[in-house]
Amino acid sequence: MEVWGFRDLNRKRTRKLELPPVDMFVTTADPVLEPPILTVNTVLSLLALDYPADKLACYVSDDGGSPLTFYSLVEASKFAKLRVPFCKKYSIPVRAPFRYFSGDSMSSQDTSPQFQQDWKKMKDEYEQLSQKIEDAAKGSIPCELIGEFADFMNIQRRNHASIVKVIWENKEAGDANGVVPHLVYISREKRPKHPHHFKAGAMNILTRVSGVMTNAPFMLNVDCDMYVNNPQIVLHALCLLLGVKSDKDCAFVQFPQHFYDGLKDDPYGSQWAVLHEYLGRGLAGIQGPFYGGTGCFHRRKVIYGLSPYEYDEEISGKLSDQNLQKTFGSSMEFTKSGAQILSGSKSTSSSPHNLLRSVEAANQVATCVYEYDGLDLWIDDGGHPHRTHYPRERLEINQLHADPARISGLRALRRACDDDPA
Repeated sequence: MEVWGFRDLNRKRTRKLELPPVDMFVTTADPVLEPPILTVNTVLSLLALDYPADKLACYVSDDGGSPLTFYSLVEASKFAKLRVPFCKKYSIPVRAPFRYFSGDSMSSQDTSPQFQQDWKKMKDEYEQLSQKIEDAAKGSIPCELIGEFADFMNIQRRNHASIVKVIWENKEAGDANGVVPHLVYISREKRPKHPHHFKAGAMNILTRVSGVMTNAPFMLNVDCDMYVNNPQIVLHALCLLLGVKSDKDCAFVQFPQHFYDGLKDDPYGSQWAVLHEYLGRGLAGIQGPFYGGTGCFHRRKVIYGLSPYEYDEEISGKLSDQNLQKTFGSSMEFTKSGAQILSGSKSTSSSPHNLLRSVEAANQVATCVYEYDGLDLWIDDGGHPHRTHYPRERLEINQLHADPARISGLRALRRACDDDPA
């Protein structure tokens, strides 16, 4: 039995307060190819991590703009209020419920009557959640497209306004037992004339939206079918990110993917053992391996373009109003959050975030024109690109930018738009 004295408890509490916030991103694009139950399990595994809940926020990007995905996440947030306390009370090693309940999970845990009773309750609740999502997928969502679902009425996957919904907001400070982190749903704006850049575009939106909402200095991104199998993964990553002498020495930390239910001895190499166990570790000695696209913790200021070789004077130059607006766009909230990250300052507010107040700013930075300085980009019948502050006022691009490289870049954007099925 572990006995904590007053001084030990106070030190433990202080260490928790010193831990940095982390924003977690989950990306999904199609409720048919990527069934919402997969996304739900990934999200549930993130919400139940062994880390102070008031320092975590989970953002789900849905490029499908699906009311089914949104509905599934709403129901999952209700289940999370039961699941998270259960996981932390009994130190459950596997936090994704479909994997936990698929094996003989009870035999390796506490055999007390209370645990068995709670285990059965969790299993029943998860089966009910799965059934609700399955029924909804068959077209029987138990709600009309009103209220929170009104934004999905007559929605077209490739042509709709941005949708940002705060599904659950944690208003409790500290890490009280059973507290669930923030959960936010995002479906970025899509327009036929604008390139969307697939998952990379979704990651840009997630970075901006989280910047105006919680603005954590570190970001984790995972695919919707990549649940977290280690509840202490954040602490392990921060040991590397915070353990270096200088921020310049470590921009990101990523964890290899492992696939469950594979064939014995992996005859087809589906576990990518050579890549992860040998090439990845070998490349760590020469500036590190390339970014694998999932299971990665990013240092936000690196994503914002801060070079490790810039000096304080150069950083100060980037913090001028003109440079901040050039880099972060017209959103005052996003510009302010970017300055905070680049300067390395911590939030001066000691109260929990009020996410609902940030929804308007989040919708602004989730538009498809925001990356182009708020200007409208369109192509005429002859294939010539145009940009204007007002969509109805069509000006030749040469009147706005005489730089040929800039013009050719816009033509490249047009080609990307033609090739982008998202």
